[in-house]
Amino acid sequence: MWIADGWKDYEVIDTSCGEKLERWGDYTLVRPDPQVIWNTERKAAGWRKHNGHYYRSSKGGGSWKFFNLPDVWQIGYNNFKFNLQPFKFKHTGLFPEQAVNWDWAGEKIRSSGRKINVLNLFAYTGGATLAAVAAGASVTHVDASKGMVSWARENLAASGFADAPVRWIVDDCVKFVEREIRRGRKYDAIIMDPPSYGRGPKGEIWKIEEKIHPFLKLCVQLLPDQPLFVLINSYTTGLQPAVLSYMLNLEVVKKYGGRVEAQEIGLPVSSNGLVLPCGASGRWER
Repeated sequence: MWIADGWKDYEVIDTSCGEKLERWGDYTLVRPDPQVIWNTERKAAGWRKHNGHYYRSSKGGGSWKFFNLPDVWQIGYNNFKFNLQPFKFKHTGLFPEQAVNWDWAGEKIRSSGRKINVLNLFAYTGGATLAAVAAGASVTHVDASKGMVSWARENLAASGFADAPVRWIVDDCVKFVEREIRRGRKYDAIIMDPPSYGRGPKGEIWKIEEKIHPFLKLCVQLLPDQPLFVLINSYTTGLQPAVLSYMLNLEVVKKYGGRVEAQEIGLPVSSNGLVLPCGASGRWER
């Protein structure tokens, strides 16, 4: 498992009864997590006194209850700054487990010895974009949500990269990639963090089990003769690391050689030394 253990402003304090207790900077939140199927004694004080609790509804979805939590606050990772804001579907605008991939991608770019052009698809609030530009790359950042793209721009500005070479694109990722193929564009590295289910700006439906393999085949057409890496993330239970590995071997290794590694990603739990699984990632590199 690849573990995001470099955080100082974030930690999973404890897990129990389908929930996790987290510290985000100066504030603590309780949020549901489907991986937490165990029932252990809740000894940490944060279970009883926290700043926000997201409650699942029996009818689907849920709602927050807040206690002295600001509307927006900020945490850091290395030299990166991220603005946080709780919103529906329990999210805060950041997936901290992805730090393990930010570190890997940043190191690949820095050690390449050449200018790297990165395509970041389903790019959300820009963690991978930040890692890439900080390492010296130029980035095309694509997300179907105008709000998420604006949020990402704010994160880059807060981190001192307001003038970084980033192309900001609000678009359906599949349609954008199809257009880039027709334009003859090439990217040295591709990062994709697709949702399990989603809708594009014009109602396009995305189901990852049906779409991810055809989409990867499209993306491979954007790679140049000497690509640097391809990174795929998945939060869908059915797409295990072995599935990501097989797709990358089938579509990328077959054409470019190189090697593939795929693992679960996770976050350490400070109260007991366990690691909380948080999805899977597949990495191809030369």
